[in-house]
Amino acid sequence: MSTRTLRTQVAIVGAGPSGLLLGALLHKAGVEAVVIEQRSADYVLGRIRAGVLEQVTVDLLDEAGVGERMHAEGLPHDGFEIAFGDRIHHIDLHGLTGKRVMVYGQTEVTRDLMQARAAAGLQTFYESQGVSVHDFDTHRPCVRFTAPDGQPVEVQADFIAGCDGFHGVCRASVPEGAITNFEKVYPFGWLGILADVPPVSHELIYASSEQGFALCSMRSKTRSRYYVQCSLADHADAWSDEAFWAELRRRLPAQVAANLTTGPSIEKSIAPLRSFVAEPLRFGRLFLAGDAGHIVPPTGAKGLNLAATDVGYLARSLTEFYRGSEAGIDSYSERCLRRIWKAERFSWWFTTLMHKLPENGAFGARIQQAELDYLTRSEAAQRALAENYVGLPMEA
Repeated sequence: MSTRTLRTQVAIVGAGPSGLLLGALLHKAGVEAVVIEQRSADYVLGRIRAGVLEQVTVDLLDEAGVGERMHAEGLPHDGFEIAFGDRIHHIDLHGLTGKRVMVYGQTEVTRDLMQARAAAGLQTFYESQGVSVHDFDTHRPCVRFTAPDGQPVEVQADFIAGCDGFHGVCRASVPEGAITNFEKVYPFGWLGILADVPPVSHELIYASSEQGFALCSMRSKTRSRYYVQCSLADHADAWSDEAFWAELRRRLPAQVAANLTTGPSIEKSIAPLRSFVAEPLRFGRLFLAGDAGHIVPPTGAKGLNLAATDVGYLARSLTEFYRGSEAGIDSYSERCLRRIWKAERFSWWFTTLMHKLPENGAFGARIQQAELDYLTRSEAAQRALAENYVGLPMEA
């Protein structure tokens, strides 16, 4: 079967929220892009991920023209709660920073972007097999794959955007000596469930306890997302719903646990925690964005938000290129990495503050308690937490 050849300006590998958002932003700017995804659209939509959006991400979704349902159905949050022992302390995000966050699930963000792309008649290849990237060290890069009908396809482009996640082909295709990886793997994971029950609180609750960390979150006023810190040796199917709810109650202050509504889970999984950064994020005409270039622990909800700001920078840089300036693409990696490392620092700090770390011993546990106590009594400490939680601004 002969190879089908296509020509576009930007070939985007990966149809998760970062790839689709990049495609939407480029379309608004008049830049052509083709999206290539190895999984089916249903598989992509079935992934359960984050649900807290920074204002920067909300603004980018509005810029892309896909914010209408988010504003209608999303839940703006002016703060969140930190609990330890039987103490609960409110972090007033809006009062401390003048900003807020939006609770709106990543699945819904992806759905909005998919529908907008389809409505605009833009080309997306799902279920693409054997995706590979070539010649990105030249001015004629291309992406090759096999379509579901078995036909080989080659997409020739000016640039390739690697939005294909931590295990994707784009970063793996970079010569080993051209990239430096930084990684920290945490000795625990998060066991999470999704359930159609009302949230225990109208705000998120981050809880530190002797049994370990817990998070009470939500996707809507009728759907809740809960997590407990667990061993990496655990398996989700070994946890009954009843066992999960009992463990969650043990980790919450009594007044919160008493108000917890339980029900059957509709999804249950364990996510390992890691911090990871690849440097640089540009290799000739190949750019890495989102999880392809970095991973953060879910504490603080920075993963999707970092991916959004990466593609915000990249969309602007590519738009500037087609208007005659290479300054944006030349500074893309440096600008992204400055923001990425600040988010990595915050996610590491918040993770170590809230989780049980047996390797730190009794002294470390006391230090953790002292820092939580200090945080709840110091406006300056709360302001620093709030500033990072709502999201640092993008550079101009």
